[in-house]
Amino acid sequence: MSTTLTSPFAFALDAALEAREPAEVRGASRSDVRMLVTDKAAGAIAHHRFGELPALIRPGDLLVVNNSTTLPASVPTKHGWRVHFSSSRPDGSWLVELRDGPGPYLGEVPDGRVRLPGGAVLRLEERFGKRLWVTRPPFGSVPEYLARHGKPIRYSYIDRDWPVSAYQTAFATVPGSAEMPSAARPFTPEIVTRLVSAGVGIVPITLHTGVASLESDEDPYPEWFEVGEYTARAVNAAKASGGRVIAVGTTVVRALESAVRHGGVEAASGHTGRIVSPAEPPEVVDGLLTGFHEPRSTHLSMLEALCDTELLRESYEAAIEARYLWHEFGDVHLIA
Repeated sequence: MSTTLTSPFAFALDAALEAREPAEVRGASRSDVRMLVTDKAAGAIAHHRFGELPALIRPGDLLVVNNSTTLPASVPTKHGWRVHFSSSRPDGSWLVELRDGPGPYLGEVPDGRVRLPGGAVLRLEERFGKRLWVTRPPFGSVPEYLARHGKPIRYSYIDRDWPVSAYQTAFATVPGSAEMPSAARPFTPEIVTRLVSAGVGIVPITLHTGVASLESDEDPYPEWFEVGEYTARAVNAAKASGGRVIAVGTTVVRALESAVRHGGVEAASGHTGRIVSPAEPPEVVDGLLTGFHEPRSTHLSMLEALCDTELLRESYEAAIEARYLWHEFGDVHLIA
């Protein structure tokens, strides 16, 4: 099957372009991935390796990373399904997804109860959208329960289990994500050192990402985030001095833009419903390091808010032609 673009982002992804294993299995290290670079000012597209990143970021620029740790958020059930624990909600409830093989389980659940390992019973209160459920887990700490009984979420293009360590980034310190904030996965201590030595700042935010939406065009639902005082000051200082603020991942864009107040960034936390799109473009983020997204993904709308649509379309055409790899273990795309 070939992959072709028929409209700005209407394409069927060739299964051969789905990364099926971590980069360090395919190559020498996590950083051994390719990086497509889209230069917004020049309107140019270039092919690089991720190890070249320190030479492509300017002194005075600021990289903002997500320090959320990936949970082993997939739990087997007594019914043969799996439960994916997605996101906490402001009232203490959680959103979960039932999976039946490669797709979500969209049928009814007898008596609304799902039996989990360890004798736990999950009561499904109501649907949230068409594939998620609202529930109140009967155990005190969801991360602790998942540590005992869960595995990392994986989809059909990954044909074996990988340890949860394969789904952590170099910046992961705050447990909470259902799926890896994967844009930062190629970073290694050596590349971080080279960036800092080149005069590039690196600061964290936290955004606990929920389950991916692979089946339908769904807007992101509220996710918990925190932008600390130090990061807020660093972002404002970089903007004031003419540096670029480059988000490492779409989660970082969402968190930073949720903390914009009076034209700058202020310390903030809570559940954000902010959706960045051409209709509501970013105010502080100048560039983005990200993976390659599915044709129907709402993330592409965020990319269009950061980059001219035609240039973005040409970038995706270039990535497909050059056989870049998609998904969490795949290659990356720098838009700056």
